[in-house]
Amino acid sequence: MRIAVIGAGVIGITTAYELVSDGHEVTVFDRRATAAEESSFANAGIVAPAYVAPWATPGMPGKALRHLLGRHAPVRLSWPLGACELTWIWRWYRSCTLEAYLCNRARLHHLANYSLGRLRHITQDLKLEYECESGYMVLFRSGSDHSLAQPGLQALRDLGVRFAELDAAGARQIEPALHANTTLFGAVHLPGAVVANCRQFVLMLKSEATRLGADFVFNTTVEQILTKPVTALRLRGKTEPQSFDQVVVCAGAESPSVLQELGLKLPLVPVYGYALSTKLREPLNGPNSAIMDERYKVSISRLGQRIRVAGSAEIGGFADRVHSGSIETLHKVLQDWFPGAAHPANGLQIWKGARPMLADGAPIVGASGRPGIWLNLGHGSSGWALACGSARALCDLMAGRQPDIDLSGLGIDRIMVRSA
Repeated sequence: MRIAVIGAGVIGITTAYELVSDGHEVTVFDRRATAAEESSFANAGIVAPAYVAPWATPGMPGKALRHLLGRHAPVRLSWPLGACELTWIWRWYRSCTLEAYLCNRARLHHLANYSLGRLRHITQDLKLEYECESGYMVLFRSGSDHSLAQPGLQALRDLGVRFAELDAAGARQIEPALHANTTLFGAVHLPGAVVANCRQFVLMLKSEATRLGADFVFNTTVEQILTKPVTALRLRGKTEPQSFDQVVVCAGAESPSVLQELGLKLPLVPVYGYALSTKLREPLNGPNSAIMDERYKVSISRLGQRIRVAGSAEIGGFADRVHSGSIETLHKVLQDWFPGAAHPANGLQIWKGARPMLADGAPIVGASGRPGIWLNLGHGSSGWALACGSARALCDLMAGRQPDIDLSGLGIDRIMVRSA
């Protein structure tokens, strides 16, 4: 089949690779100049299935309100805050039920495990070499932080996840560079997780897809998807639509605008995150892999000879407007745990990216309900952790095969039912 993929981030590139590997004629369109220029550009890099969970969590609305008043708030509202964001917040609030959370958490956990296995298979099969380290540790500054995390840890036990609960001494054995003067109560260590450079992987996989025959069209905006008389794309600056047998939408935060004229109104908004990346001043003073500060929801990752600090969840505002408070929080957490590890005078990169998030926190992977149109979108902050599995499962669906993983509850029907 002739298949168009809209979007060249980690979701779009993994989808294109799986499709072309299956023998399809694939063309990828992206408005940017190259692949992985938006959400996949500088994310935290953490692939930890155990910690992939929906944002819609019981008790989360109250926590978010309390966070909004804090100086180093992990959740922020920015202006302008339009009707789309306000509607999303209301739908998110209504999704924060125990029943919905447990269902979505189990679905995401299984998909993330499948995806990690697929990532490892692709890496080994293609002999890809990108920055990658094993292990992920969540740090608790106080006994209160540890107590608040207990429901989440019980959920991991219920899912059969292997992890180790450590005291401060045990955590420092795994990450000996943790600053001795910063109070540490304990930690949770997940040895099966990895931290890996998402952008490097995407660019390498794009090269492999190109080698197999995929075509990439950059600096091109898809203005409209047509389904009559044939499936086609109307491109900005082009007079005639380009026809295809199938279209897969992997356009991240831009997906709602692409799908709107098809009558598909998705409760998806960009939730912005921030990252600082810089060279390590002294490798022994940095993390061996990745840690997460549970109180501030900020991760610190080792990517080769660089360090990346990522966090914050900002709803509303503009993609090119940087919130100074969010950057201040990233600097604070870095200095608390690894003072002197970074070399900011030598090329500090500040990045703000959009996480395309649906109100209930789970992605849509499957048919759109419109002929010839498929969806692989809404992965939120877990796109890197879910990409390879989502892509393989979707391609199996498109070929009429039963995927190796159950995608029940990840279709568009759950959104349309709630909209009715």
